[in-house]
Amino acid sequence: MNGPDPSEDFLRVTEIFHSIQGESTWAGLPCTFVRLTGCPLRCVWCDTEYAFHGGSRMTLDEIVAQVGTHPTRLVEITGGEPLVHPGAFRLARRLVDSGYTVLVETSGAVDVAPLDPRVHKIMDLKCPGSGEVERNLWSNLDHLTERDEVKFVVKNREDYEWMRDAICDNALDRRLEDGSLHALLVSPVWGEIPLEELASWILKDGLPVRFQVQQHKLIWGADAKGV
Repeated sequence: MNGPDPSEDFLRVTEIFHSIQGESTWAGLPCTFVRLTGCPLRCVWCDTEYAFHGGSRMTLDEIVAQVGTHPTRLVEITGGEPLVHPGAFRLARRLVDSGYTVLVETSGAVDVAPLDPRVHKIMDLKCPGSGEVERNLWSNLDHLTERDEVKFVVKNREDYEWMRDAICDNALDRRLEDGSLHALLVSPVWGEIPLEELASWILKDGLPVRFQVQQHKLIWGADAKGV
């Protein structure tokens, strides 16, 4: 019988840092971030291109130990796209087993089914304005639970209408009502769309979404890294 793949004991890490969670229903809370290196997507509005390449090779033990130097028990595994790394699934399980509340932010282009069910998934559905709408893995919706959140990043009116249709066509509003999904999130692309305009569309259509802006950018600026 084959044992665990030794390659899963290592991950390439861009940065580990302690900051304020800027997005999701966890926004505003102190959080430790583990940003893994690499992403197969190239969203036109991506704000973490510096995580596409480079990084440092770390063992899972080293990562967990560094996370432990920070005072919060809330941890987010992000990227890049963290789930392209098989070791990310083991890291998430290790952190949960160590008593952390673990968030995983993912593009929605990679199968989320192998994630530990105790993890809170924050999963994108890519709108057309991202340039990566064809990468959405729609079967991921079948693996979301009452812990999990779906995020739409909206660049323009076309994206908004696509989001509205995606919510209806996939009965995401009903999943909120019956408690099988925790939240629907909508974020404007930073600097691309007036906040009041997007808010007015949501109010007019009565969409059951949580409007959010990236709090970390409000605090430290749009170009800050590791905060």
